[in-house]
Amino acid sequence: MESAATRLDEVRERIAHACTVAGREVDEVTLVAVSKTHPAEAIEPLLQAGQRVFGENRVQEAQGKWPTLRERWPEVGLHLVGTLQSNKAEDAVALFDCIHSLDRPSLVAALARAMDKTGRRVPCFVQVDIGEEPQKGGCAIGDLAALLAQARDAQIPLVGLMCVPPLGIEPAPFFALLDKLAGDHGLAGRSMGMSGDFETAIMLGATHVRVGTALFGART
Repeated sequence: MESAATRLDEVRERIAHACTVAGREVDEVTLVAVSKTHPAEAIEPLLQAGQRVFGENRVQEAQGKWPTLRERWPEVGLHLVGTLQSNKAEDAVALFDCIHSLDRPSLVAALARAMDKTGRRVPCFVQVDIGEEPQKGGCAIGDLAALLAQARDAQIPLVGLMCVPPLGIEPAPFFALLDKLAGDHGLAGRSMGMSGDFETAIMLGATHVRVGTALFGART
């Protein structure tokens, strides 16, 4: 079995190659190691190998493992990349350094209250339902301008847009659309691309790639 350090090196090399082909600097792309469902003992080797940005899907799961890990690695940046329930907004603001799944007016209101209460202004990506899949989270493209305006009025720091393209379909057109939407709305960040397609996402403007399987192996 490959070591965590070897897998991390391979992913970093793939990111660097995609950046070279795209004419971009490698430091324009942040690797978010998605550690959802993986225990602390699986995360520690990546920390020891130098990875410092991690993503979790659920607030409760992150609360169970990251406070202890951060005692040893306080410089780690923790990103919430999964759906956020409004009643978990305060917990999320307290724990995470970035939220990738702002997608509806009720969550804007909940996050604004949480940020006002805690004094933490946590940067957020707005998740877009880029493939028009109602079963997935994400703001409809037609509602995006209004949601961004509401978030700005609530003084929520907006860093960009996030998407999860439909499974089994070439992702490039969806990444290109997210890139265009972000540009149209004056947003610098594009959270897009996972283990199977992050090179394509980088070619089309990704600033944050969310990689789990390529770093941790397949989830059991």
